[in-house]
Amino acid sequence: MSRGHILIVDDEVSILQSLRRALSLEGYSVDVAGGVALAEEKLDKNAYDLLVLDVALPDGDGVHLLEKLRRSGNDTPVVMMSGHATVDAAVRATRLGASDFLEKPLSTDRLLLVVENLLRMVRAEAEAKTLRAETGRGSELVGSSPHMVALREQIARAARSGATVMVRGERGTGKELVARAIHRESKRSGAPLEKLNCAAVPHDLIESELFGHEAGAFTGATKQRRGKFERATGGTLFLDEVGDMPLAMQAKLLRVLQEKEIERVGGNETLKVDVRVVAATNRDLEAACEAHTFRADLYDRLNVLPLVLPPLRARREDIPELARGFLKLVSAANDCSEPTLTAGALDALMAYSYPGNVRELRNVIERLVILAPDKTIDEGAIRTCLGTSTAPSAKGLYRPGIPLRVLLEEAERTMIDEALRHHDGQMAGTARALDLERSHLYKKCRALGLRD
Repeated sequence: MSRGHILIVDDEVSILQSLRRALSLEGYSVDVAGGVALAEEKLDKNAYDLLVLDVALPDGDGVHLLEKLRRSGNDTPVVMMSGHATVDAAVRATRLGASDFLEKPLSTDRLLLVVENLLRMVRAEAEAKTLRAETGRGSELVGSSPHMVALREQIARAARSGATVMVRGERGTGKELVARAIHRESKRSGAPLEKLNCAAVPHDLIESELFGHEAGAFTGATKQRRGKFERATGGTLFLDEVGDMPLAMQAKLLRVLQEKEIERVGGNETLKVDVRVVAATNRDLEAACEAHTFRADLYDRLNVLPLVLPPLRARREDIPELARGFLKLVSAANDCSEPTLTAGALDALMAYSYPGNVRELRNVIERLVILAPDKTIDEGAIRTCLGTSTAPSAKGLYRPGIPLRVLLEEAERTMIDEALRHHDGQMAGTARALDLERSHLYKKCRALGLRD
């Protein structure tokens, strides 16, 4: 298991040998080059986490190589070293983005410390960038309902273990947030969290995405590339929509989970990996196993710790807290003043079923914030945005997987709320209309073939 891939460029063989040995003993994978030409050749073919570069080389200038790398968009961290460098060379290297400048004769302990701190900082910056992006979308599991209290307890227990986790739930319920919470609360939190949406990657590229590839492995593979497993070393890999992974790839993933080792596409070197896998799906994997579209042995490997996320309709009491949180987030993200939700608006939000779950609620709030002409969002704005009315038709009422009894109860609750908003003189007529409408809805649902 490598802590990072480093290239050392120096024309002194003794320095190359001693640095290679010292860094290798610390768990780094090390390549060496004796000059600029060989360094450029290796940089063209391989991906490195860090470059240790001498200033004076027999076929060129290390600072010029650094400048060339930066012009080409290569932002690999660089540590410069020299035995007779001028202040001007050090200033030039620093302005070009060199992370440090070491004088020869090198102190091995100093170099090891610089390398460790630099790679840790690079990983931390990458993680911070990811977290900032996630915070803009709402990155916490919000809610105090019994469902969410139980879920957070399950996450805490899962985080303390090293077992593989399978997160199940409908689309939009927050499966990636659960994976992030497990990683954040685990002992692996200091290492990377990598993620791959198995449904979003073409089948012929998913192996390369997971395991990486060598230069020339296939058309377009002009440079070595590390895959998700290598980049997640010591940390967590989140496999979203794992039910969409092709069968041939499922067999290879199973082997990795069993043997803890990978091979890059086009390579013959076996690499040990230490990665905790969290998988997620909204598919019925048991049925997929019976239909032989998902491997039962892989399912058993992934389903060691199953977590089931509740749909939003099962925890309606969390909707006000979620809605207010999204109001704050999307108002800031869209540079809008934060509007207020009336009590009627919250009631209307809680009455809706959200087939798209929390993600749909967030989209609804963002739409309201952008389009709301006033600083107050009322019940009418909510109903217009959701496309609901006080008496939904049976066809509009139908949602796959929801029992007829629940659908009728929702319609009844909505109409009762409307009735209560009329003054006392209209209550009797409204109640009679409610009875007639409920009977009408029931007949329409039966005519559509819906059953309780």
